[in-house]
Amino acid sequence: MTKKIFRSIIFVSIVTFLACVALILGILFEYFNGSLLDELQNAAALAEQGITLQGSGYFEGLDSEDRITWIDSDGSVLYDTEIDSGLLENHMEREEVAEAFENGSGSSQRYSDTFAEKEVYYAKLMEDGTVIRVSSSQYTVWTILLAMIQPTIFLFIIVILLSVFMASKLSKRIVKPINEIDIGSPDADENYPEISPLIKKISRQNILINRQMKELKRAGEEFMTITSNMAEGLIIIDKNTKIISYNTGALKHLGVESAEQGDSVFTLNRSQSFTNSIDNALKGTNSESLMELNDKVYEILANPVFEGDKITGAIILIVDVTEKEQRESLRREFTSNVSHELKTPLTSIYGISEIMVNGIVKPEDMGHFAETIHSESGRLINLVNDIIKLSQLDEKSITTENEPVDIFALAQNVAERLKDLADGNGIEITVEGENTVIDGANTILDEIIYNLCENAIKYNKPNGKVNIFVGRQNGKPVIRVADTGIGIPDADQPRIFERFYRVDKSHSRKIGGTGLGLSIVKHGAAYHGGHVEVESKLGEGTVFTVIFDNN
Repeated sequence: MTKKIFRSIIFVSIVTFLACVALILGILFEYFNGSLLDELQNAAALAEQGITLQGSGYFEGLDSEDRITWIDSDGSVLYDTEIDSGLLENHMEREEVAEAFENGSGSSQRYSDTFAEKEVYYAKLMEDGTVIRVSSSQYTVWTILLAMIQPTIFLFIIVILLSVFMASKLSKRIVKPINEIDIGSPDADENYPEISPLIKKISRQNILINRQMKELKRAGEEFMTITSNMAEGLIIIDKNTKIISYNTGALKHLGVESAEQGDSVFTLNRSQSFTNSIDNALKGTNSESLMELNDKVYEILANPVFEGDKITGAIILIVDVTEKEQRESLRREFTSNVSHELKTPLTSIYGISEIMVNGIVKPEDMGHFAETIHSESGRLINLVNDIIKLSQLDEKSITTENEPVDIFALAQNVAERLKDLADGNGIEITVEGENTVIDGANTILDEIIYNLCENAIKYNKPNGKVNIFVGRQNGKPVIRVADTGIGIPDADQPRIFERFYRVDKSHSRKIGGTGLGLSIVKHGAAYHGGHVEVESKLGEGTVFTVIFDNN
């Protein structure tokens, strides 16, 4: 603004100076032109009197700065003070002469070939019918201007310098109050009442901006609160892969401690799946891919952001699908195991039945084959029942309603039912503790205790012991089954609750079982708001403890 005011003042000064010079020259020229015409009229009057009194003798010895021409009534020149009259042509057609014959007087102006001078003529009709004409030379405006060019330039330079000085001072002085206006809280300046509407408009705009800033800040805080508490990782990038925003979940999933806005997103991770997802998104394609990192599986969802038809960036969502993938893996493994476990007894039953149908079996072998069919059928039924139980526990679709159950009495009942099995293996089974009542499903609690005790007997050593304890530990109901059996290797302990997982498959085949017992125990405990702990030493024995946290 200062420069604009400065240039405007300089421009006005120059235009004003030039206008003044032109006006003054015009006024002076017109003044001198009028004065010259008056002088020519006076000179013509004197010449008229001289000629009237002396005739042509008036011109003898006449010394005049003006040119005087005496013209006869027919236009011929009788006398001229500068040129021999015989050499001059007829003057009847001259403007001033013709006007004098017609009106009594006349005047005209004629410029030289160079326009440097002009001749001013005045003619007057005398009483004898002749015309006396007086003329004089006068410089034109351009000649005068050229003559004054040096002082004019000097004066112009002075005017420019003064204008520059004054313009600089005035522009700064004019702009200073405006520059000193506090935009945050503007007040109308008394020196400039003209800017009062602008100040009021700025004040209203500030109120609107502050309101919008508060709204944006609130929305930003809400966005940060939401994204910071997201389990999923969120990254927003521009079209050049530079990070615009991110949440802590993204850093956690990618294993990065910190990130800077403006850095490339590829500084966070350079894996092929991550890179491909972002590249596809910035090309305008929604992308989904899986990325394995730090023993976990993440799903990368990258979607492009459009502004009109142009891609301005991308939004990247990082979801931890480790558990989902593990469940899927377990589902596939479970399906495979179920298929195998079902196929084994069915194959045996089908093979024997086929032999029997074909009449190949001897009468004395019929009992043995019938026993085999009965055993495999029972195994098949047990497997199907266990699968149904697990499915019900997974889906929490148990039809039995919860009721108060004395798990100490239940343990005693299980021990009694397993006494024959224990005696057959030379195992001593005991129950200790106190009556402990919890709210639960009787059938499921029975399955928990039965499976733990049955395993303790089957995987025990000859003449071993199984001890069942029921009571409270740290105020929580517990069931503890300890044996003196073969124990579980440390490497296998984290997997023993997986479905169909067997530590020693050959031993498990010999003693029977579906491989789902401990899975039922784990899910049964979870159904009652509890969990299972295991302690085992190879060759010394195992202790399973079921702790009911919510009872």
